[in-house]
Amino acid sequence: MDFPASPKAADQRELQRLQGAWEQTGMEDSGVLNPPDEHSAPGALTFIEGNRFRVVTVAGELLLAGTFTLDSSTCPKSITWVDSMGADAGQPLSASYQLTDDEFVFIAADTGQPRPSHFSTGPGQTLRRFVRARQA
Repeated sequence: MDFPASPKAADQRELQRLQGAWEQTGMEDSGVLNPPDEHSAPGALTFIEGNRFRVVTVAGELLLAGTFTLDSSTCPKSITWVDSMGADAGQPLSASYQLTDDEFVFIAADTGQPRPSHFSTGPGQTLRRFVRARQA
């Protein structure tokens, strides 16, 4: 007899799949495609290490860092970001995500807004698309 995996085990599997380097391929903010963005730069990588993230430019400049928690039992799957620097430092940002072995997409809401349930932005929502970065 097969037993369903516990939510904690499922979250751990998702966390393991998320580990590594990711390169942003697109962004949408409040319905605007690829607007100017202080949290990314051409060639910048987002590194996921445990439940921590950091966004680093090609020159090594740290653009953003923080922590996150996953909840893969929701539909869509949930991720809550907490930046450790910048305007949103210390504020939980509710988001939803999609993850495959090579692609990661999330849509986050501004502080105090409900977690987005669709992967297209409205006012106060930011969507980011990533592909896994293959490092030499």
